[in-house]
This record gives sequence, structure tokens and C-alpha cells, in this order.
Amino acid sequence: MTTIREILVDSERRLHRAGIESAAVDSAELLAHVLGVSRNRLLLHDRVDEEDRISFERLMAKRLNRIPLQHLVGTAPFRHIEVQVGPGVFIPRPESELVAEAAIRHLRTCERPRAFDLCSGSGAIAISLATEVPGTQVSAVELSPEALVWLRENVRTLSAAHPAATPVEIIAADATDVSILEFRSAAGTCDVVTCNPPYIPDGSIPRDPEVRDHEPAIALYGGVDGLDVVRGIVITAAMLLKSGGLMVIEHADVQGPLSPGGGVVEAVRQARVPAGLDEFIAGVAGTQLFTDIEDRQDYNQLPRFTLARRV
Repeated sequence: MTTIREILVDSERRLHRAGIESAAVDSAELLAHVLGVSRNRLLLHDRVDEEDRISFERLMAKRLNRIPLQHLVGTAPFRHIEVQVGPGVFIPRPESELVAEAAIRHLRTCERPRAFDLCSGSGAIAISLATEVPGTQVSAVELSPEALVWLRENVRTLSAAHPAATPVEIIAADATDVSILEFRSAAGTCDVVTCNPPYIPDGSIPRDPEVRDHEPAIALYGGVDGLDVVRGIVITAAMLLKSGGLMVIEHADVQGPLSPGGGVVEAVRQARVPAGLDEFIAGVAGTQLFTDIEDRQDYNQLPRFTLARRV
């Protein structure tokens, strides 16, 4: 048998040599997963038997080939929950927790709150809204058939674990298509719309192999400037929100207000009531849709998400 410390020291060294910045965390998470314990209880164990050591080495080989840690352990932490993830669904990042936090703060001030999470992916944001603000009616919208498999499973599992939460409604649809019946039925009724859309420009190649080779393209790329989906989301959000309702939309750190063209802030500022949709979008055609538009930073003090209030 081999000791826990020996395995961790060796695996951290190998992962670091492979260019994986989170080597210490990853090696501990993989070993904890094999042993069936939480990472913070790992050192309470002493030795690893041969069968577990072989299982660990198989996972290490995959991680050294840059398969995402979350795909190997099958889950990703997000605020107070863990969501199941794997090939075909975007892995939620800590930065998106700030999007959920802003939405949750607003929902807690609302009576009988209603929220939509667009481009929902694994459902991490949608489920957080539903479980952290009990009684909130949340709809999660996702287009990808592969991501919908994970979304449905996460909603099922976490709804069972949080019986006080209103079950999340799942809508299989393009979040930018304002003709969707569910959108039109909910027009003007929502307190919050959240979204972590695809926002990487089509010509860009992500630096990290975990993203480049394993994240679904539909969750990454958003047109020539990365903002095509964002512009569509802004119109959908405007239709769904009641006056004073809050839109929270994530973006890349290079799409803040100081970026060329003003980034997402400017895209929201330029959004107007579309002609022909005034039946579903309150306001006169051509008038501004949002006010109180501001950008917020992430944990690294980089521009990360935009807030705006519906006129």
C-alpha cells in the first residue's frame, strides 16, 4: 500500500509539470473521489490499497491529457449545490456565482418572485435561484439536446433534495427566439432574467485545452464579435421583464464597458423596442429598453457581468 501524502505529492508534481495550475486541488479531488470521501477529510485516511491506487492512476492519466476535472468526478460545485456535468454541457465557473448572487438579492425583495434563466446549461444558476429563494417560480431555457440531458437530471436530483423549492420549469428552446409561446405567455411578468450566454468571438481559440477540446461549441461561440447571442438575449429579457425588473448577463472580461465598442454595456444601452413586437414588449417602437445599466467585476477585479433595469 501507498500513503495518502506520497500519492498527493507525486500527483501534484506531475500535474504541475503538465501545465495544470490547479495541480494541488485536482490531485486531492481525484483521490478523494476514488476513496469516496470529501477532500477536507482526505488526510484522515492513511494508506491507499492497490485497487484504489490503480483507479486513481487511470483518472490521473485522463487529467494529464487535459480532460476536465469535473468530467472525471462527474460534478461541479456551485454556491450551495453541486451539479452533475459531463461531455455536452458547459461546466459552471465561480464567476457565474456572482450572477446568481445579484439575481438572488433582487428576488428576495419581490413578492411571489418569477425568474427566467436563459442559456441555462447545467441549470446551476436556475437551481440556485429556486433553492435559495424558496417560492420563486424559475424557468430554465436551453437549446442544446446534450445539455438538456444534464439540466433535466440536475433539476430532478436537486429538486428532490430541496422540497421547499418550487420545481424549476425546463423549456427546450432558443433563448433568442421571441416567438416561443412560453416567452410570450410570460411577457411582462418576470422580476429577474439571468444569462451566461456564449460570448467568445467565432475566430478566437480558447487557450486552455479543457475549454478548447472539451466544452461544447454551442456554449462558447457568439458570432464575429461574440455578442450576437447577447443582443438576442437582451430583446428576450426585455419581453419577459416587468417594469423595474432586473437583467443580469455574464460576459468575457474583455467585453466590459472600456472595451472597443463598449462591450455588453453598450449593447444593452443601444437596445430598442423592436418594431412589430410592441404587442409583447412594452414601450413605443424605437425607445430604449433598459435603464440603470452598470457593469460589475468578478473575484479578480475584472469586468464580468452587466446589470440593467427594464424601463
